[in-house]
Amino acid sequence: MPTLVRHGLIGCVLFLLQWLVFGRLQLWGTWPDVVLLYVVWLSLQHGRLVGSIGGFATGFLLDAIYGTWGIHMLVKTVIGFLAGLFPLEERETLLIAPAQALLGTFVVALLHNGLFVILLALQTGARTGTMLTTVWLGSAVYTAVVGGIAALFYSS
Repeated sequence: MPTLVRHGLIGCVLFLLQWLVFGRLQLWGTWPDVVLLYVVWLSLQHGRLVGSIGGFATGFLLDAIYGTWGIHMLVKTVIGFLAGLFPLEERETLLIAPAQALLGTFVVALLHNGLFVILLALQTGARTGTMLTTVWLGSAVYTAVVGGIAALFYSS
């Protein structure tokens, strides 16, 4: 199976999992973002162009479902581009330790959720502390924990 088709199918499956499963696994109003984890992995594995395209495509699907037209597309494209800027010597043999995945995912999720909260606040006009504590910080911690757990399974 060609790489492009395989990554497209994986992105669609993760989008469906995000929408049907992980979006409903809320703890205190927070939810993990497995699509963000995939976009970052894709850009670390294949570079900034593939990461940007993957971020745009999955962001488009999320915008279509959640009705936040343009926000997910922009933020996931920017994150895919930025994560792909870090040069890796051997992209095919990328192994990330769970502690690295936990910290790295937390930093990336903080940046992603911060941009998302700013754009969502500008679009809706909402200015509540819940957006900062729940959407920005809480979801970043939850996504980092899911990224650390995923790294445990990926490395073995």
